[in-house]
Amino acid sequence: MSDPLHHECAVAAIRMLKPLSYYAEKYGNPLWAFNKLFLLMEKQHNRGQDGAGIGCIKLNMPLGEPYMFRHRDATGNALSNIFSEEQRNYRTLCDRGDIEDENPGQIKARFNYGGELLVGHMRYGASSARFDESICHPFTRRTNWITRTLMLLGNFGITNTHELAQTLIERGQHPVFDSDTQTIMEEIGYYLDEAHNELYRSLRDKFSGQELQQKISERIDLYDIVGKATKNWDGGFTALGAIGNGDLFCLRDPHGIRPCHYVLTDEYLAIASEEVPLMSVMEVEQDQVQILPPANMLVLKHDGKFEVREYTEPLEHKPCCFESIYFSRGNDPIIYRQRKKLGSLLSDKVVRSLEGDVSRAAISFIPNTAEVAYYGLLEGLRAYRRNYVSKTMKEALANGSISDDLIDELILRRWPRAEKIVHKDIKLRTFITPENSRGQLASQVYDLTFDALREGEVLVAIDDSIVRGTTLKKNLLRLLARSKPRKIVIVSSAPQVRYPDCYGIDMSELGKFIAFHAAIALLKKRGMYDLISKVYDECKRQLTLPPPARTNPVKKIYELFTDDEITEEVSRMVTPDDSPCPVEIIYQTMDGLHEAINGPCGDWYFSGDYPTPGGYTAVNQAFIRWYEGKDGGANALPV
Repeated sequence: MSDPLHHECAVAAIRMLKPLSYYAEKYGNPLWAFNKLFLLMEKQHNRGQDGAGIGCIKLNMPLGEPYMFRHRDATGNALSNIFSEEQRNYRTLCDRGDIEDENPGQIKARFNYGGELLVGHMRYGASSARFDESICHPFTRRTNWITRTLMLLGNFGITNTHELAQTLIERGQHPVFDSDTQTIMEEIGYYLDEAHNELYRSLRDKFSGQELQQKISERIDLYDIVGKATKNWDGGFTALGAIGNGDLFCLRDPHGIRPCHYVLTDEYLAIASEEVPLMSVMEVEQDQVQILPPANMLVLKHDGKFEVREYTEPLEHKPCCFESIYFSRGNDPIIYRQRKKLGSLLSDKVVRSLEGDVSRAAISFIPNTAEVAYYGLLEGLRAYRRNYVSKTMKEALANGSISDDLIDELILRRWPRAEKIVHKDIKLRTFITPENSRGQLASQVYDLTFDALREGEVLVAIDDSIVRGTTLKKNLLRLLARSKPRKIVIVSSAPQVRYPDCYGIDMSELGKFIAFHAAIALLKKRGMYDLISKVYDECKRQLTLPPPARTNPVKKIYELFTDDEITEEVSRMVTPDDSPCPVEIIYQTMDGLHEAINGPCGDWYFSGDYPTPGGYTAVNQAFIRWYEGKDGGANALPV
């Protein structure tokens, strides 16, 4: 996207179901699972560029021997650094004679990541604020009891972290953290401790030592423990964790906001945020990849017993449309079709913008995730051309005006014409740089293909979404204008982003949305600015209500205008003052979004209809912050 957004995080896990010697013999590689974990994470690298972490739990280790390991990194090449360092560690052990490649027992005993359960996490940082490995997953909670020791990682945004922390305080605990990961880990840890202590008290007079540990391990019930811990969570999440004995759990929120997929064979269980990485890395067909249903938890016990069942009541399915369409890998067959459909559904609007003269336009895209939607747009324009040619030929035949020149014009002249006008020169995340440097850096990210346009042509460029508009106004439109088009048309495959997100994507500030600024500008122009203070008062009143009773008063800001009126104002606002040509913005419609997805769709960014009470709390808080001048100042466009 030309407007930078922070992506979702990714999870990965592999649990081997046979002895390590099996994989060494069958696959000829004692580090088969370790390498597969790296590939699963690398295939989801689009979801995490700031940090990474891996973890390992070794099953049935002798008492007193380490069994849980973790390696985290927050540098620019975190994933590569982690695996390169651990591979060096492995080679060092081999060179010293501590490990023989053909001896899986030595590998398990002496290599930290030679265990049966491996997990990994790709982290996308939230902002330009301090970011170090301490906030990379997995998180751990260690004790002297393996059945009370916990490792946790996930892709989530919990909206009521403060309330959950307050619950800990009311129990007599003393939390000194404010992250949702730490909070929910402590909540799970509380119920884990309770269950463990109850089992210990009931068994300690009957068993002791290793036998006592085994009995507790057999009877610990993660469905009950994690289910109790989640009863007050509000948000979107895929949470994956394990306790020290190797019991693994993975759960998905009741609305299915965050995705989760898994493959189960007689050799392994593999889990990932996305479907295609599992298909590619584990070399399986699409029908072998299972979707973890919303409100369900899978549990794989240390003894290999596997079960998936509901841990709470499923609610209306609302998978995040930004995550499913725009952030997931485009080679997923469903996502590929959806992205193409989004592009094709915009072809009629583009034709109208060109006043039917598609032959005098160059069609391009703003790299590179918009490329698939671009192919869909081209297909739609080609369908328009075929209909145009057919209609014109039939009319000419009917009225006797058919001629060689007309045939040449209709058949031999090729349009729509596709060009790659913009190249993203380097992979530079300018949005985590200081504000005063961001514009200068962003101007160098894109390169222009010079002389690709002909005189008098319109340049049409499709993008995934137009959220903030700052990159367009300050950089891209100035760059595109250097190709000397008659007009620039920027096409967004997403509808107008009007409302904040609180479930994971970094779109929490109303003051940074160009559609919101356009609506505010229209209110001012039409003398209706007093509505803003009324909405502010209503937002403050909403926060006095119980969370389930809260609604979204910010909708009133938009209800006075049509989508086209707001789009026209956006076009005006993003056009540079010294632009040598007109600029027109085209947005996808809500109907188009739903037609392309053709199924459950979490569209609260566009509709303001949130799946959880925490969403309505967030939108009210966001408007209050904006009104009080606490939000959106640095990147806000003037109205």
